[in-house]
Amino acid sequence: MNKKILMIDDDVDLVQLIKPVLEKEGYQVAAAFDSREGWDLFQSFAPDVILMDLAMEHFDSGFVLCHKIKNSDQGKNTPIIMMTAAGHETGIRFSTQTAEERRWIRADDYLDKPIRPRDLLAYLREKVFHQSDAH
Repeated sequence: MNKKILMIDDDVDLVQLIKPVLEKEGYQVAAAFDSREGWDLFQSFAPDVILMDLAMEHFDSGFVLCHKIKNSDQGKNTPIIMMTAAGHETGIRFSTQTAEERRWIRADDYLDKPIRPRDLLAYLREKVFHQSDAH
């Protein structure tokens, strides 16, 4: 397998919960805890997919970084999955269902936190890497 996943999230506990589960499944995982570190790691790690929080050091850090990555030659085709609890906290439902939403958000998909590691694994296999469940 050896797919590379970059996690960018200021929630250290979440990263520590999910990263070992992904690694146990054979993924190579790198983690960054703010948008600047995330940008630097994105450039050096060259991930196959990015799991990114919406609100990190600023409420819109994930959006800003997502736009920066998608506007780069290296990142324009890299799937970015936004994982955030902002919908629960603000009552605003984020989505990537319409073309307008995808243009605005620039992420390829959106997952509500909290997300169970096993559910995230299933999502990655099915929706991102298009693999059947081998287990």
